[in-house]
Amino acid sequence: MTKIRLATIWFAGCAGCHMSFLDMDEWLFELTKHVDIVFSPALADPKEYPDNVDVCLIEGAIGNEEHLELIQEIRQKTKIVASLGDCAVTSNVSGLRNKYGSAEPVLERTYFELADLQPQLPYDKEGVLPKLLDRVYPIHEVVPVDLFIPGCPPEADRIIAAIEPLLQNQQPVMAGRKMIKFG
Repeated sequence: MTKIRLATIWFAGCAGCHMSFLDMDEWLFELTKHVDIVFSPALADPKEYPDNVDVCLIEGAIGNEEHLELIQEIRQKTKIVASLGDCAVTSNVSGLRNKYGSAEPVLERTYFELADLQPQLPYDKEGVLPKLLDRVYPIHEVVPVDLFIPGCPPEADRIIAAIEPLLQNQQPVMAGRKMIKFG
C-alpha cells in the first residue's frame, strides 16, 4: 500500500488548528497507517518543503514575504491544498490589520509609538524578520485551494471527516453546519 504524503504548516495564525489536529488523539495512530508526515511544524522539524506532497493542511493567512514565497512553493509541489481554519479561509484575526490600508501604520504604532527603548523596525537588521505584506491574504487569494476546512479552530472531528475520505482517494463532503461552520 502506498502511503499518502501529508504535510501541515502554519502561517499568520495562532497554532490552534494544529492543536485541534493533535486533538484527534487515538485517530492519529490510524492516520499513520495511511500517511507519511513529510512536513509539519507540530510533529517534525524539516527545513525544506519536500516534492511530491499529496495533501497539505495549511493553517493561518499569508502576512509576510516569506509566507508568500512558501505558499507558492507548496502549491507547486502539492496535489491537494487545504485551508485549515478561519485564518486560512478568510484571514480572520490576522487580517484585522488590513483595515489600516498597509503595514506601515501598524508597524509605526507597534515599533515606534509604543516602544520604550530603541524604537526600530525588527527587519531593519538583515535576516531578523521577513518583511510584512501591505495586507494579509487568505490562502485562496494567493494560490488555488482544493479544500476549505473552516473553524476557529476546526474541531478534531471535522478535521477527521475532511481527511478520512482523502485516504480512500475520495473527495470529502463539506456540507452542513457540522462541516462548514465558521468560528
